[in-house]
Amino acid sequence: MSEKLLAAATEHGLVVDQVGKLLARVRKEVDDGLLPAAQVALAKDGEVVFQASYGSARDDSLTCIFSATKAVTSAAAWLLMQAGELSEGERVADIIPEFAANEKDQITVAQLFTHTAGFPSAPFAPLEWDDRDARLGRFARWRLNWQPGSKFEYHASSSMYVIAELIERRSGMGYREFVRKRVLEPLGLKNLFVGLPEHENARALPCEHVGDALTPEDYKKLGVPVPPVTEVTEEAILAFNRPDVRAVGVPGGGGFATAEDLALFHQALLHGGLPGTDELWSKDTRQDVRRIRSGDLTDMMFKRPANRALGLIISGDDSRNFRGFGKTNSPLAFGHNGAGGQLAWADPATGLSLGYVTPGHDRNSIRQGSRGVAISSIAAQCAPQL
Repeated sequence: MSEKLLAAATEHGLVVDQVGKLLARVRKEVDDGLLPAAQVALAKDGEVVFQASYGSARDDSLTCIFSATKAVTSAAAWLLMQAGELSEGERVADIIPEFAANEKDQITVAQLFTHTAGFPSAPFAPLEWDDRDARLGRFARWRLNWQPGSKFEYHASSSMYVIAELIERRSGMGYREFVRKRVLEPLGLKNLFVGLPEHENARALPCEHVGDALTPEDYKKLGVPVPPVTEVTEEAILAFNRPDVRAVGVPGGGGFATAEDLALFHQALLHGGLPGTDELWSKDTRQDVRRIRSGDLTDMMFKRPANRALGLIISGDDSRNFRGFGKTNSPLAFGHNGAGGQLAWADPATGLSLGYVTPGHDRNSIRQGSRGVAISSIAAQCAPQL
């Protein structure tokens, strides 16, 4: 550990030995040759304590954060809710009439955020976002897989496209413009993008797949169900190496960030803003959006509580590792991780927030999941509880 990092950790009251363990765990699979790069950052008290970059990552390298983007899209929509310009009880079709076809007229705004809307598999090609006719045509053609509100099933991208459309209709601004001007610029986050500008592509690390996939027999031996086939295919992941796809700013999974800005963004979600900036989300808003709305609905794969708030996942009980948190996170921790092992959370119990990114997408899903739980478990103990 460098003297600079040691001084920063000490200044912010972190447990120095634990920080050393975190850095060692993050760099392990880079040093072993499995992952091409990784970045990790911890933030506290509204400030970044440190960021460390390994492998091919430089300190200013950007990585696609995939579904961690959902927290950014959701936080933008919270501003409209806070201003009374959008309500989670509204029916989506009352705002987007084109969406109503095929019995989707009953879906509420809240159900989009909680993955209970009933159209988890609805297809959408990213480049269609900027073709308004194609976008609305997709919305109209989508069909329900099950009755809205009846169960929880992860909507990898579909529902967030609709939330982005809601933002446009109620704000009168383009979705990417709204996120940039109302969220990212006010927070001073210059290394977090939803819609990557052409001139920033040189900083973006290319996604690549590493390792070997487990076979159904491997999963059986481990006593773990085989993951369902979803739209998150290897081809879909690699599409984010294309500048035109990066520029779309896919609302459910197309953001790019450094680990530092990802950790800082979650500090803003924790405190309402960052030092020297205006408060974006009031205390009441921050408390309300973290209220679990999914009730006793469970995740289909792991049969554990879904614990979904308004676009965020809440740590909750001792099964929190199945929701992507560390075993040592407090029940109050919140955030949203991303495909490929991206980690992003804040924990009110310690005031810490974590950002971890890697362009290496491990085909071994058990190893990838275990890595995330290990990194988060160590990170969560880098500061004593408040």
